[in-house]
Amino acid sequence: MAVSVRDVAAAASVSVGTVSNVLNRPDKVAPATVKRVNSAIEELGFVRNDAARQLRAGRSRSIGLIVLDVRNPFFTDVARGAEDRAAADGMTILLGNSDENAERERSYLDLFEEQRVNGVLITPLIDDLPRLELLQRRGTPVVLVDRESADRRFSSVAVDDIVGGELAVRHLVETGRRRIAFVGGPMAIRQVTDRLEGARRAAAETPGVTVEVVETESLSALAGREAGAEIRERAAADRPDAIFAANDLLAMGVLQALMMQGEVRVPDDIALIGYDDIDLASSAVVPLSSIRQPAALIGYTAVELLLKQASRLDGGGECERVVFQPELVVRASTVGDAAAAASP
Repeated sequence: MAVSVRDVAAAASVSVGTVSNVLNRPDKVAPATVKRVNSAIEELGFVRNDAARQLRAGRSRSIGLIVLDVRNPFFTDVARGAEDRAAADGMTILLGNSDENAERERSYLDLFEEQRVNGVLITPLIDDLPRLELLQRRGTPVVLVDRESADRRFSSVAVDDIVGGELAVRHLVETGRRRIAFVGGPMAIRQVTDRLEGARRAAAETPGVTVEVVETESLSALAGREAGAEIRERAAADRPDAIFAANDLLAMGVLQALMMQGEVRVPDDIALIGYDDIDLASSAVVPLSSIRQPAALIGYTAVELLLKQASRLDGGGECERVVFQPELVVRASTVGDAAAAASP
């Protein structure tokens, strides 16, 4: 149950009016009293809500969604799926873009809590689980999106990224590739490390297959172009014969850089596979092989879990974990036009 002004007043041994003055007109209250009330606020986890309308209603008819990068079409599709499910219950989605920045992520968490949203869906950048646990203890349910909750402290909806990494590298190995570069980062992002782990596991299945890591500062197309340019500038003997990019934006940036001067042919010289299977993948200058995630379904299911969690009046019950399986989509960037056309 959410902490009220009355709870703060009782803990600080003052009147409700005094708490109100501390919140709104602290200059009217003795410093010692302000300190005592603020200590009670911090101890109880009271969250001030400036919207009286929402205070009377208890909670807003909205759900906060924090994603890593709103420019990535994968997250656009996640948001659309979440919006479709929320709208069915007359609710709206408030979208926050962390831009792969931990401070922005925390700011959105604070903002959504102040706005008394019905719950928070988040693709967490960092393992700030204590902050998310505090949010839940204060009455705001949390669901992790595109990220598993291994210890079941949170409900979560994700794709098995380790399996996705295995699918990508097994496909590259089946096409005869042996020197594979994994392009992705930062390594603080769990999805990136899971995909790399899957890549390494698959490589270990076949003697002579190696996985080189080309770490990027972000998951953007620009970061992909920078990584692709570095690989292109190497001597031909030092280049990988295949690249597994941690998402499709990176892969398309890599593709642009490799083909820029006509020195590297995809897939003849270097095969390339991405991850997410965004709409742009199929229309790239060389159609991009990818690992498909059901983005809209992930968003839709996340709201389903959130509403179920919010409906538990006692806040108890087992957290739920939904894990979808990824799917390999073969296109010309790994097998060439003719073979891609024949692929189911």
